[in-house]
Amino acid sequence: MTSNIKNFGKFLKNNFTVEKQKVNSNLNKITVVSKTGENNNQLSQYNEESSLNISNSGFVPVTSTKRKLENRHIQLIGIGGAVGIAIYLGIGKGLYIAGPLSLFLAMVIWCFPICFITVSTAEMVCYLPISSPFIRLAGRCVDDAFEFMAGWNFWFLECSMIPFEITAANSIVHYWRDDYSAAIPLVIQAVLYFLINVFAVRYYGETEFWFSLGKVILILLLIAFTFVTMCGGNPIHDAFGFRYWTKPALMNEFYKTGNLGRFLGYLAAAIRCCFIVAGPEYVSMAAGETINPRVTLKKAFKQVFYRLTFFFVVGTFCVCTIVSSRDPILVGAITEAKPGAGASPYVVAMQNMKVKVLPDIVNVGLILAAFSAGNSYTYCSSRSLYGMALDGKAPRFLSHCTKTGVPIYCVLISLSWALLSFLQLGENSATVLDWIINLVTASQLINFCVLSTTYIFFYKAVIAQGIDRNAFTFKGWFQPYLAYLGLSATFTMVFVSGYTVFLPSWWSVKDFLFSYIMVFLDIAFYFGYKIIKKTKIKKPLEVDLITGLAEIEQHEKEYYEELELNKDKLKKWYNHLSRFLFGG
Repeated sequence: MTSNIKNFGKFLKNNFTVEKQKVNSNLNKITVVSKTGENNNQLSQYNEESSLNISNSGFVPVTSTKRKLENRHIQLIGIGGAVGIAIYLGIGKGLYIAGPLSLFLAMVIWCFPICFITVSTAEMVCYLPISSPFIRLAGRCVDDAFEFMAGWNFWFLECSMIPFEITAANSIVHYWRDDYSAAIPLVIQAVLYFLINVFAVRYYGETEFWFSLGKVILILLLIAFTFVTMCGGNPIHDAFGFRYWTKPALMNEFYKTGNLGRFLGYLAAAIRCCFIVAGPEYVSMAAGETINPRVTLKKAFKQVFYRLTFFFVVGTFCVCTIVSSRDPILVGAITEAKPGAGASPYVVAMQNMKVKVLPDIVNVGLILAAFSAGNSYTYCSSRSLYGMALDGKAPRFLSHCTKTGVPIYCVLISLSWALLSFLQLGENSATVLDWIINLVTASQLINFCVLSTTYIFFYKAVIAQGIDRNAFTFKGWFQPYLAYLGLSATFTMVFVSGYTVFLPSWWSVKDFLFSYIMVFLDIAFYFGYKIIKKTKIKKPLEVDLITGLAEIEQHEKEYYEELELNKDKLKKWYNHLSRFLFGG
């Protein structure tokens, strides 16, 4: 009994005791030589101990997170965060509104600007893989006020997704029974997120790896199910093929009739895709805790994008193929918020084909998928808040970590957003999900604009300072033109995403606020910080592209030395399998 108490006390000490921050005043001086051979004095000093700037108050935060995430962790964390429940659940409304062809085209076309943004982000983050990289690079390359706005926007985005996934999981549970309080599953999920995220980062990485692996397996099984059943491999032996692509129509009309109605349907589908398809931010947010980051992240960015594009595009094709956009169960779930099977198009199709048992298995998989995504959002939101605290853009106490490297206060504050899921106690789950989708879509599009804008300034600084991009671990293609295209597409969609509230008889103050409140908040964040702190937009030669590199290079040196000592372990069969699957 005494030993158990001692062990529990040790656990609390390791996971909830905040380490005292130590400041190292020794500065390491280096000289950066440009292509022309001239010394760049502006970049000649940096702090080897920390990758951070000293705030006006004189507080010097120290990065206390640990680099323990491997390539397989990063890839699955990226997939786990990006592939949430929306690809299985939220996509059904896009099919209902727009029809199969409009939805499929919208998904394919939207993947292009996401590709452009991924390429841009990968180059920046692989060059300087620090904690919360794209947020902090926004301050270094553009403006401190821009970083402030970007950080809080991303934090709102990630935090909003936590109650979305919790609410979505609860709506799926209704498939089995509806005689319980919604508060029960909501509380259970929130508590589990807390327990997972307060452990050392290696446990989070391992947990998310297996959850995300299960999500990938589920997607592949549903894709296989689609191709088998469309050829007649189902209990009713109905070889439906592409029947639902033409019945009732290839492209549904929305609000208006004729070509205008079909265009508005496509636009509604495109807005849905803006919510469903996530970008490279989930990979980049783990940069500060990645083993051998410049090599690992290069592989992760490439492979995660290819696999995500496959899942989103092929997954959309399957949804369009397997169920009609006017299926009564699907329509009932969307228009009347009926609980149960209609929440997922796949489950609707299985019930129509009299498939037994499999709907239960799929729904269990969907709940785990929602749980996995919510877990990723808890992690990313806490790390983005931690990064802002390190740079003085959030209260300094948030930069404190436990002895195991967990920013405990950031986890607690971010997870408090899970309380929004209790709105479901007063409204049905479909209504709450729509509210959150409108809020998240605008925030996510603004985040894409931030990524593209930051890269454009980063690119100009690299060229101005004579840094050779060919020496980068990852060099983006056709830059900076792809970044401009990505920025143009996402900036346009920010204002288009809530266009339905302006249609005659569709005006709603509530819908308007959920669609555009983040635009107004971000404008207030940017100009408010700019006025108070009197910040200025950075000139290319003023951009700091050096601070933090020494810590990364030191880590890489130690990593390769350790790798040399343990090279025999790399010959194990499971290591060969891991390298084959994840490119490690």
